[in-house]
Amino acid sequence: MSRTQISDSLESLHRESDPVVTVQHLVKRYGQFVAVNDVSFSIKEGEIFGIIGPNGAGKTTAVECISGLRVPDSGSINIHGLSPLKDRNVIRGFLGVQLQESTMPPRLKVGEALRLFASFHPNPADPNGLLETLGISHVKNSTYKKLSGGQKQRLSIALALVGNPKIAILDELTTGLDPEARRETWALIESIRDHGATVILVTHFMDEAERLCDRLALINHGKLIALDTPEAIAAQAGGKRVRFVPSKPVDDKTMYAIPGVKEIERKEAYVTVIGAGDLVASVIDSLTRIGVHVSDIEARGGNLDDAFVKLTRDDTSKVQERPQS
Repeated sequence: MSRTQISDSLESLHRESDPVVTVQHLVKRYGQFVAVNDVSFSIKEGEIFGIIGPNGAGKTTAVECISGLRVPDSGSINIHGLSPLKDRNVIRGFLGVQLQESTMPPRLKVGEALRLFASFHPNPADPNGLLETLGISHVKNSTYKKLSGGQKQRLSIALALVGNPKIAILDELTTGLDPEARRETWALIESIRDHGATVILVTHFMDEAERLCDRLALINHGKLIALDTPEAIAAQAGGKRVRFVPSKPVDDKTMYAIPGVKEIERKEAYVTVIGAGDLVASVIDSLTRIGVHVSDIEARGGNLDDAFVKLTRDDTSKVQERPQS
């Protein structure tokens, strides 16, 4: 199929009101181990859709099935009305993928790799512009084997985006990048979305998910346990959080007797209480009455980090062990 036919096919198949990606009852097994267990969600056009979860939760397996790199055991995946398996050649014309782990021929130069990948697409981005944006233009003439880990990661991102994809799948795209490079990459992803692309972002950085994503799918033990906006999922952390250092040890029984306190967390000298009401005043007043003074007090609402920990901890799914080979 020619590049023009690919473009025409995509335009004719896409309807603005329909999701661009629909995943229904996706299941993927490796022997007896179920990596993805009956996962369903849909992704809208122009959305940055995040997939989060603990290590080994099934995130990468799910996006590899979406991209056609793995064959699901059951369920269905629809991308612009096409199947990742049956219509792979068409989908490759508008899908960019940056994998969690990838490699290139050791003697291939960075600039050569970008120009090669650009030649596969009808309307590619400027390779030199991408290299400049990602901060690796100075290694354009370096071979792949001479790149550092961070440089290889940036090259992987550039290769995924050089085709100006309508849908970009990015798996742990900022792992190994320094803080400045992470922020520059975030700006690049937002720019891609602003130009009409849809982004599927796999990440374990909650600040990244909060900054970039319109909606999130939280996967744990292969199952979908939350699907909503970052703000709505963060709200599931529940209650207010007050962290402080008591002047002397206070046992849990005393802490739970404070009005509004529902949970207690301890780390080194710090005590964090989670609950409702005017929690700061309750903690200070109650502890002062028994001769305990508080310092370094900090109060805030629940955030995505808190919700992530709470939801994955509370998930009662049975953990399956991957069989030993």
